[in-house]
Amino acid sequence: MEDIIAIIMVFSIPIIAIVTSHLRKQSTIKQKLIKEEIELEKLKQQNFLLETEKLRLELEKIQKIDFKDDKTNSL
Repeated sequence: MEDIIAIIMVFSIPIIAIVTSHLRKQSTIKQKLIKEEIELEKLKQQNFLLETEKLRLELEKIQKIDFKDDKTNSL
Protein backbone atom coordinates (compact mmCIF):
# COMPACT_ATOMS: atom_id res chain seq x y z
CA MET A 1 0.00 0.00 0.00
CA GLU A 2 2.79 2.40 0.84
CA ASP A 3 4.48 1.56 -2.45
CA ILE A 4 1.40 2.62 -4.40
CA ILE A 5 1.20 5.91 -2.51
CA ALA A 6 4.91 6.56 -3.15
CA ILE A 7 4.51 5.83 -6.86
CA ILE A 8 1.46 8.10 -7.08
CA MET A 9 3.36 10.90 -5.33
CA VAL A 10 6.38 10.52 -7.62
CA PHE A 11 4.29 10.72 -10.78
CA SER A 12 1.78 13.31 -9.59
CA ILE A 13 4.34 16.02 -8.81
CA PRO A 14 5.63 16.33 -12.43
CA ILE A 15 2.08 16.18 -13.77
CA ILE A 16 1.02 19.00 -11.44
CA ALA A 17 4.08 21.00 -12.51
CA ILE A 18 3.20 20.49 -16.19
CA VAL A 19 -0.42 21.53 -15.62
CA THR A 20 0.64 24.59 -13.61
CA SER A 21 3.11 25.62 -16.29
CA HIS A 22 0.44 25.26 -18.95
CA LEU A 23 -2.01 27.38 -16.97
CA ARG A 24 0.63 30.08 -16.49
CA LYS A 25 1.36 30.15 -20.22
CA GLN A 26 -2.36 30.40 -20.93
CA SER A 27 -2.67 33.31 -18.51
CA THR A 28 0.23 35.11 -20.19
CA ILE A 29 -1.31 34.61 -23.62
CA LYS A 30 -4.68 35.90 -22.40
CA GLN A 31 -3.00 38.93 -20.85
CA LYS A 32 -1.25 39.76 -24.14
CA LEU A 33 -4.52 39.30 -26.03
CA ILE A 34 -6.36 41.65 -23.69
CA LYS A 35 -3.62 44.28 -24.04
CA GLU A 36 -3.87 44.03 -27.83
CA GLU A 37 -7.67 44.34 -27.68
CA ILE A 38 -7.35 47.45 -25.52
CA GLU A 39 -4.89 48.97 -27.99
CA LEU A 40 -7.25 48.14 -30.86
CA GLU A 41 -10.15 49.81 -29.05
CA LYS A 42 -8.02 52.91 -28.49
CA LEU A 43 -7.22 53.03 -32.21
CA LYS A 44 -10.88 52.57 -33.08
CA GLN A 45 -11.80 55.46 -30.77
CA GLN A 46 -9.16 57.72 -32.30
CA ASN A 47 -10.36 56.79 -35.78
CA PHE A 48 -13.95 57.54 -34.80
CA LEU A 49 -12.98 60.96 -33.43
CA LEU A 50 -11.00 61.80 -36.58
CA GLU A 51 -13.85 60.73 -38.86
CA THR A 52 -16.33 62.72 -36.80
CA GLU A 53 -14.15 65.82 -36.99
CA LYS A 54 -13.70 65.35 -40.73
CA LEU A 55 -17.45 65.05 -41.27
CA ARG A 56 -18.07 68.11 -39.10
CA LEU A 57 -15.63 70.16 -41.18
CA GLU A 58 -17.18 68.93 -44.42
CA LEU A 59 -20.63 69.86 -43.14
CA GLU A 60 -19.45 73.33 -42.18
CA LYS A 61 -17.91 73.75 -45.61
CA ILE A 62 -21.14 72.70 -47.32
CA GLN A 63 -23.15 75.04 -45.11
CA LYS A 64 -20.87 77.95 -45.97
CA ILE A 65 -21.20 77.22 -49.68
CA ASP A 66 -25.00 76.99 -49.36
CA PHE A 67 -25.09 80.23 -47.35
CA LYS A 68 -23.03 82.03 -50.03
CA ASP A 69 -25.29 80.69 -52.77
CA ASP A 70 -28.36 81.84 -50.89
CA LYS A 71 -26.93 85.34 -50.53
CA THR A 72 -26.03 85.60 -54.21
CA ASN A 73 -29.43 84.29 -55.30
CA SER A 74 -31.31 86.73 -53.12
CA LEU A 75 -29.49 89.70 -54.67
